[in-house]
Order: sequence, then structure tokens, then C-alpha cells
Amino acid sequence: MKNISSEKNSERDLLSLLEDCRLCPWSCGVNRLRGETGRCGAGDKLKIAAHTLHFGEEPPISGRNGSGTVFFSHCNSFCVYCQNYPISQIGYGNEYSLEDFTGILLSLQGRGAHNINLVSPVPYTPLIKIAVDEAKNKGLKIPILMNLFGWETEEFAELTSDFVDVYLIDIRYSNNETANKYSGIKHYTEVNEKFLKKINEIRPSVELDENEIITKGLIIRHLIIPGHSEESIECLDHLKGWVGNEVHLSLMNQYFPAYNAFKYPEINRKITREEWERVLKHLENLNFKNGWIQDFEEDN
Repeated sequence: MKNISSEKNSERDLLSLLEDCRLCPWSCGVNRLRGETGRCGAGDKLKIAAHTLHFGEEPPISGRNGSGTVFFSHCNSFCVYCQNYPISQIGYGNEYSLEDFTGILLSLQGRGAHNINLVSPVPYTPLIKIAVDEAKNKGLKIPILMNLFGWETEEFAELTSDFVDVYLIDIRYSNNETANKYSGIKHYTEVNEKFLKKINEIRPSVELDENEIITKGLIIRHLIIPGHSEESIECLDHLKGWVGNEVHLSLMNQYFPAYNAFKYPEINRKITREEWERVLKHLENLNFKNGWIQDFEEDN
């Protein structure tokens, strides 16, 4: 079994991580270089559904010019309400060579992107690192951001720490049974706690440039799920206990029932104003210092 945090110095070492894949907590151990796939379904090539300028992220990420966002196909979690399910669960997308992906990164920078925003990148991280290093040799200068579910390992944190500038990480559940029911994963809370604490050590403070665009740091997101406002309150309590109230937090109410949410009546709706205000009040009581709160739409 390879230690993913120690084998990260050469292209050969990085590719070898796909021979016995343990990039995520599933630790499948499959040889992706020989065509095997684990639970996530990713192979030995970068598979990408879209790459574009995205303006819907938090203000210091999207800024004025947009975030250079790359949506990777497949995912190692299986959220029944996933809004991007054709990409994450069905695997829509096209395979790209490392050379082509390097070109995509440089093209996004050329279009004015404030950063490179990698969405659901975990299965492809060794390949991404190779391409990012090459892109930097060819003039890539904007920050690299990883958009993560929060079900990653401390070893993964070490693997990415030398090329990822900004981490955008979820704290989604406070209850492992809920995580298993709606996202098909195990031990979410324990894994989430260790990962958030580790990243907070690696990126303990947010740094902004002269245009208030983030260049380094950690932002933690929490999406409120209908019928689970008590769990959202527990997530906020956990977060304050794990990393303190100085962390940059993004509280989101944008949930809508997509994909297979219709099979679960309790989440087959948007959140109510009452649920939103209950969580918001608790957030205020905890006195978090930094972050963003989504506006609540009346037809929510």
C-alpha cells in the first residue's frame, strides 16, 4: 500500500498512485492504470464535463472576472440530491490528455479568471498536479482552488498542500447516519473533522489581493438540507469547536430537490424561512467573524 502523502515528487510517483488507488476514504486499491475503476468510476484519464468562467461562487472567488472553473466527471460520494448529477453520478464528460488540460488552465487564465477552481477533483488529483506543475512552467500564475465535499483524508491534504492555494470545503452533516442515507458514505463526521482541522493548519488564514480576491486560505461551506435544521445547528457547533469562529464560513440556502431526492419525501422540497432563520440565529449566537450568508428568496 502506497502512502499518498510521500509519493508526490515526480510524475512517475504521482502516476503510481493510480496503481493502488487510495486517494479517498474508500481506499479501493484498484489499479486504474490497467483499466480498473473503484467506487467513484474514474479511470486513468482526466474526464471533464465543462470548463468555464463561473460567477456564482463567494465574492472573493468569483470577483469581477469570474472563477476559472473545471467540472470533473464522477465523484466519490453519491448524494441523492446532487444538482450536478449528470456529471457526478452518471459521468457525463470527455477525456482529456494532460497536455490538453494544461492548455485549458492557461486558457482560463488568459480569459481573465481570478483563479482555477477544481470541482470534484479528488479521483484525478495526481494527474491534476502534473498538469498544474507544467502549466506553471508555462506561465500559470493565478491561485489554484480545490472545491471539496469534506470527505477527504489527512494524507490527501498533504498531497495537495504544495500546489493548492485555496480550499473550499463542505461541512455537510453532523450525523453519520444522515451522511450514509443521503450521500452513501461512511464515517463522515470523523473524516470531516480530521480533514478540516488539517487544512486549517495548512491554510490558517485567508489572504486577499488588492482587489479583494482570495489568493490563499480556507473557506468552509454549509448547505442547509430541508428537515435537518437541527443538524445544521450541530454542524455550526462542531465547526466552532474544531477550527474556531475566525474561519471564513459560507452559509447556503440554495438546496433544491434534484436527482433522486423525490424518493425521500422529507428532503423533496426547498427549505422554509423558519428553518433558515433558526440556523441563522444560531450562527449569530456563535459569533462567527468572517464569511457570507446567501439571501433568502421568498419562493424558496
